[in-house]
Amino acid sequence: MNYPPLHRASALGLLAALGLGGAAGCSSAAGPAPRTAEVRESAPGLSPTPSGTASATPTDAGWVQLMAPMNQQAVKLLTLAAERAAEPRVRAFAVRLRTGHETELGRLRTLLGRMGLPLTDVHAGHDMPGMVTGQDLETARAAEGTAFDRFVLARIGDHLRQSAQVSRSEITAGGRADARRLARALVTAREAFLAELERLPGAVRALG
Repeated sequence: MNYPPLHRASALGLLAALGLGGAAGCSSAAGPAPRTAEVRESAPGLSPTPSGTASATPTDAGWVQLMAPMNQQAVKLLTLAAERAAEPRVRAFAVRLRTGHETELGRLRTLLGRMGLPLTDVHAGHDMPGMVTGQDLETARAAEGTAFDRFVLARIGDHLRQSAQVSRSEITAGGRADARRLARALVTAREAFLAELERLPGAVRALG
């Protein structure tokens, strides 16, 4: 799939900084990923930012364009878990995490608008670390009982860890204060939910 150069370079720059470029589907179609040092360069073509806010770098753009679909896909799996988990504590956990992710998604979409970036998923069809895939959703729908719970906890645990890792990169390398603030909030939330997830029934086997 061909994306506008800004979207492609933004995502690849961030993934390269994280050492994830080789694991992500984005890297295969776009050639060599930018060097880590290039992540801090300003991304051409972004809309002017509000007074007092730094221009968005490829790290900022790549982060928000990755986090929005990651949250969107996670919400789909969490919705299934809220309805079908065998363990009541897993259902309650899924409901609260889904609510938090939906709130974050609204803030991420607002940030996309401020950056002049589209709301479309530029990673659609790509195998991104921590992204809940269509195949994951099919597998979850086919599972039942404790097997369903273990699968959901494993995939959501991976999502939380990977999205926290990506957000830490934004905190240290991003250029926009508003993006870094949101990234810090996301990391704090993920660390808290991961600690809770690890105490849920079946989590030890799921996270193995």
